[in-house]
Amino acid sequence: MNTLLTFSLSLIFSSSVWSGYLEYDQDVLIPEDWTHVGRVEPREELQLTFALKQQNTDLLEETLRLVSDPDSAQYGKHLTMEEVSALVRPSDLTQKVVRHWLQSHGITNCLTVHTQDFLQCTMTAEIAETLLSGSKFHRYTRHGQTIVRSSAPYSVPDEVHQHLDFVGGLHRLPPKRQDLTRGRMHKESKPGLHLGVTPAILRGHYNLTAADVGKAKNNSQAVAQFLEQYYSPADLAEFMSLYGRSFQHLSQVDRVVGTQGSGKAGLEASLDIEYIMSTGANIPTWFFTNPGRHESQEPFLQWMVLLSNMSDLPWVHTISYGDDEDSLSTAYMMRINTEFMKAGVRGISLLFASGDSGAGCKHLGGGQNSFRPSFPASSPYVTTVGGTSFKNPFKITYEVADYISGGGFSNVFKMPDYQVSAVEAYLKSAAATLPPQGYYNTSGRSYPDMAALSDNYWVVSNRVPIPWVSGTSASTPVVGGMVSLINDQRLLKGLPPLGFLNPRLYKLKGKALFDVTEGCHLSCLDEQVQGKGFCSAPSWDPVTGWGTPNYPELLAVLLAQ
Repeated sequence: MNTLLTFSLSLIFSSSVWSGYLEYDQDVLIPEDWTHVGRVEPREELQLTFALKQQNTDLLEETLRLVSDPDSAQYGKHLTMEEVSALVRPSDLTQKVVRHWLQSHGITNCLTVHTQDFLQCTMTAEIAETLLSGSKFHRYTRHGQTIVRSSAPYSVPDEVHQHLDFVGGLHRLPPKRQDLTRGRMHKESKPGLHLGVTPAILRGHYNLTAADVGKAKNNSQAVAQFLEQYYSPADLAEFMSLYGRSFQHLSQVDRVVGTQGSGKAGLEASLDIEYIMSTGANIPTWFFTNPGRHESQEPFLQWMVLLSNMSDLPWVHTISYGDDEDSLSTAYMMRINTEFMKAGVRGISLLFASGDSGAGCKHLGGGQNSFRPSFPASSPYVTTVGGTSFKNPFKITYEVADYISGGGFSNVFKMPDYQVSAVEAYLKSAAATLPPQGYYNTSGRSYPDMAALSDNYWVVSNRVPIPWVSGTSASTPVVGGMVSLINDQRLLKGLPPLGFLNPRLYKLKGKALFDVTEGCHLSCLDEQVQGKGFCSAPSWDPVTGWGTPNYPELLAVLLAQ
């Protein structure tokens, strides 16, 4: 059974009947690759997350700007979790109204977070459907994965509506895993030639030396997984023994947050942990994991809740996860953006993969198409990493855009001030070769911000070296590892960590980065664009951002206060 219900904005705004809907524009269509199993039993327990309305979000955004702008007197003066909590904590009225509403339905089994802006509550499906009018919970399966979601939109009473942003655990579905492999070969690389990217090739190409490893005691980095992906300690140790001989490194994860599942190691998780630990070598690394313990949880949201509730966190997080912007409600994305800002003001750098679908494509009907941005890649409050490949795939040459590299313009978020001049310069210089403007929003946040090699990696998974693994989920931990190394040197000098990178990155105007000026990424297969999205160009572009890191030069400019 497929849910057949989605809502057009024109219908919603034309009638007050939808006034109680928090997520009026949420796509609730269940994709065909999910199989309907049946209605959830009334007495079955669900866990839902209530995102309480926060205070002072405008002041939070201004604080983020000040602590992230190197020209500001507040640069680097990050806040503690306690200070963030005092700033955004929901009002007493909001907390009272929401808790009274829940308690009036007999819901008392709730956990909160330090910032008091999330409540995670357990209740029966019967009570949940009464609490959230219109909701109907069903079970769905895909490739052995099981979830519980509502097949219809939900509403809340008018007196509660103004105190909530959204309720998690009803709609958003795990995206499909990317196919990360493009072939099978294994031979040793010769000087100037290669048959797959390894840590030694990356470190040599981006000019890291054997001395470029972590030394600071108060430094750490992390990767996060949301699709029931697990890493194997044995795989990590094997990978380091094979590919980490030329530099000092750690072979064990410092901390696992969450519970690893009992299944086989995932290629995605193996790729992420192996490359952040070999690029950000010798830096303690955390692994955030979500085993899908409860079918009604939204794993990405669970991770965001964790960040709100942990005072001690790594300075750099890399995340290879994304969803189509148009599949998510605006209320959800705006709230997640606030969570990103909360991390940024604490000095945490969040790096997200730009995606592996180029500019993307949405079929509008009637033969019309548009490009399809990805979120969180399109968030103005994260650093988004695109992908490149060697010009000659078997030689260590200069880099060109990887055709899969996600990039484009948000349809939801306006272009942030820090990137306006860069994007306007691109749109002007590339005007003759740009896709038709009907495909994208030139006033939206544009991404990626920078890039790294994303093609033909070696990964050890389930004790087997696997070649030709590709995706921006490879380039992101590589960049993240280098950001961690720069943080390491800053911490040793008594400087604060870099935190939110973009304002400083765009002020560099490409300095200390290798500009990528060749190659285009893919998009819609139609007569107008014929599968081609945007193309890389001198300076910033929406395929590779400002380019790829030249580590020693990047270290030098980012060590300057």
